[in-house]
Amino acid sequence: MNRRNLIVFTASLLSSFIFAPVLPITAMAGEADVLSVEAVKEKGGSWRFNVSVRHDDTGWDHYADKWEIVSPEGLVLGTRVLHHPHENEQPFTRSLSGVVLPQGVTQVIVRAHDKVHGLGGIEKIVVLE
Repeated sequence: MNRRNLIVFTASLLSSFIFAPVLPITAMAGEADVLSVEAVKEKGGSWRFNVSVRHDDTGWDHYADKWEIVSPEGLVLGTRVLHHPHENEQPFTRSLSGVVLPQGVTQVIVRAHDKVHGLGGIEKIVVLE
């Protein structure tokens, strides 16, 4: 093996040791789960949703970045964007007010999303009264 090939091989080998520990941490975070939902009818007929989410946020590259309110038919009715990781606040609760539901909707699905896995964690079905 000549000197150039040895340098390239060594650099490649070192980079795998340096970055390998980072990969499992990101993969371990899993999907974002909706733990609980409180739906409150507001004056004027719109709704406020208080949603608790759990996700093992690991930083800016892997965190729960939103949750959605979806009709049984799959129409997204509201989205609460989460602008930063919640590494030291788990689970966390955030609210979304002013959600207008189509007439006749008596239940919704609340689902969470993270930057790596997208949708896929625990969802909650909420019956509206």
